[in-house]
Amino acid sequence: MDLRFTREELQFRDEARDFIGRNLPASTRKKLVDGRPLDKEDTVSWQRILNAKGWAVAPWPVAWGGTGWSPVEQYIFQDELQQAPAPLPHGMGVTMVGPVIIAFGSDAQKRRFLPPIANLDEWWCQGFSEPGSGSDLASLRSSAKRAGDRYIVNGQKIWTSFAQFADWMFCLVRTDPEAKKQEGISFLLIDMRSRGITLRPIVTIDGGRDVNEVFLDDVEVPAENLVGEENKGWDYAKYLLGRERTGIARVGTSKERLRRIRELASLTRCEGRPLIEDERFREKLAALEVELKALEMTQLRVVAAERSRRDNKPDPASSILKIKGSEIQQATSELLLEVVGPYALPYEPEGEGWNEPPAGPEWAASIAPTYFNWRKISIYGGTNEIQKNIIAKAILGL
Repeated sequence: MDLRFTREELQFRDEARDFIGRNLPASTRKKLVDGRPLDKEDTVSWQRILNAKGWAVAPWPVAWGGTGWSPVEQYIFQDELQQAPAPLPHGMGVTMVGPVIIAFGSDAQKRRFLPPIANLDEWWCQGFSEPGSGSDLASLRSSAKRAGDRYIVNGQKIWTSFAQFADWMFCLVRTDPEAKKQEGISFLLIDMRSRGITLRPIVTIDGGRDVNEVFLDDVEVPAENLVGEENKGWDYAKYLLGRERTGIARVGTSKERLRRIRELASLTRCEGRPLIEDERFREKLAALEVELKALEMTQLRVVAAERSRRDNKPDPASSILKIKGSEIQQATSELLLEVVGPYALPYEPEGEGWNEPPAGPEWAASIAPTYFNWRKISIYGGTNEIQKNIIAKAILGL
């Protein structure tokens, strides 16, 4: 298998790199370099720039705004976005619910929802996890009972990312309580402005408010918002999660973080010399670079194999990418914590909140919060432990 890029693919990489460099707002890029959270408007404005270029929903069919790029070109584009760094198109819409609607939704659903997803006119959130139903997602208990031309939904979702911004939620609900747990689940599209929806933010250890609890009390959902067939939602969820896990590898993000580590380690002194000259630190950095190169080669093999796949099913090797990709991302945050040293501690006057300016350089402020926040990477999209079970069954045949 030849994993080298062709001349045409290298030309495409240069085109993508040039467009991103010329059009990405400097303020957005600086936030990402510094590890600070983006505002909603940062993501919306950048996706609209991409959409005007015709690049916002690259993997979609051309009929719905896709580019017709090969899997390799799609990989290159995503890698260039991550390395810039630039925001990726809004994943909940473009990568998750959009492909599900394209594959399983009605023509009316495609016409209604796909254009606003592409231009980020409507923000989506994911209603999957519940208290007690995270890794064992099929045990979810939120119910939807058919009542004429609508469903009545009751239940609770948790860890719902950016639900405070969301206009819509794609949601797994139990429509047949008597069926086996995977066979009684349906996939609904729920308007977040519906009566009976209550949000409660969850403040995470890094001080962020990105995730929420969502309570659904007698929420009325038109039956036309059912995607595909009733009680087939588990199949649609697996389709969605397989694509999410491939993206979670984030090879380009880890490349950018390693460059940042080298840059900051050259500014940080250890025993009178730059930290980058410390032999033990360089060994850690080199070992991480080797692991990242191995992950990149693995992802390229998966991308190359997509050319010959005839079914519409995700490659189970995406679980390998998810595991190793999340581990490497966490390792970069650990190495950044070593770079910043004691300046990772916030300045905390007595009686004040912990999220205060750092005692050291400005660039140190986000490193400890990022370290804590990135502990979640090995959990979302299916925990790494669950991914190992998938590999054992689907790849090793155990």
